Amino acid sequence: MSLLVIGSVAYDGIETPFGKTERILGGSATYISLTSSYFTDDVRLVGVVGHDFAKEYHDLLKSRDIDLEGLQKDESGKTFFWKGRYHYDLNNRDTLDTQLNVFEKFDPVIPDAWKNSKYVALGNIEPSLQSKVLEQVESPQLVVMDTMNFWIEGAPDALRETLKGVDMLVVNDSEARELTDEPNLIRAAEKIAQMGPEHLIIKKGEHGALLFSGGEIFSAPAYPVLDIFDPTGAGDTFMGGLLGWLSYTDDLTPLNMRRAVIFGSVMASFCVEQFGPERLKNLDVATIRGRYNEFK
Repeated sequence: MSLLVIGSVAYDGIETPFGKTERILGGSATYISLTSSYFTDDVRLVGVVGHDFAKEYHDLLKSRDIDLEGLQKDESGKTFFWKGRYHYDLNNRDTLDTQLNVFEKFDPVIPDAWKNSKYVALGNIEPSLQSKVLEQVESPQLVVMDTMNFWIEGAPDALRETLKGVDMLVVNDSEARELTDEPNLIRAAEKIAQMGPEHLIIKKGEHGALLFSGGEIFSAPAYPVLDIFDPTGAGDTFMGGLLGWLSYTDDLTPLNMRRAVIFGSVMASFCVEQFGPERLKNLDVATIRGRYNEFK
């Protein structure tokens, strides 16, 4: 089934204790789209890039059969750029530079032919832009939303308004606690359900993820990766694996939701093995299924 992906397409500068890159492809929409393309052949990307966006990255997205009709190119400026440095434990990072560039004026416009998309991934962007997307789509089967502390603190009213229109929220444990002002994750999940989302996934990094759905809690461990090189994009990759599987199977039963969480964890485990989305370039279905079976 069709999967509509909205988010950032960016350049990242990344420093970890294990290496450094000055400029590499990044952005939430990039990771979600690349990952989900291994499951479904109808991925539709909406984002914006500047005049400096490299042809090799455009070609990479096209090579995965990602539809780029909704990818705007703004010749007036440069592509969104973020630079960060990770600490040795990789759970903490410092933002060294953020240049919004053309992303500052991003106005998500959904092509008419895409307004009937059945699955919608709202990547981590300003909540009012996420709401604007919801106003344009026509009765999607599942809307999944990501957000972060920056929006929880800086745009709480817009965030809560957007939450009323989504089916699933995907956040990490600190974001869930901050959103609800509740230290206990189970109570936090109950409060988030009252805000609108029927389903909730709380990511816990190396400790896995929790799925709250239908009054049940499913706890999934993280895949035990021996060599974690760069965690950038792991959360978006998780979302791409989750939605890729759900849109491929078109099955929202509790059992299949749990499988989707595992596929999300599997794809995130690949992502962290190399800088940026490099590992996501050269995967294949057999490798993905092999790791899923190891996980199982």
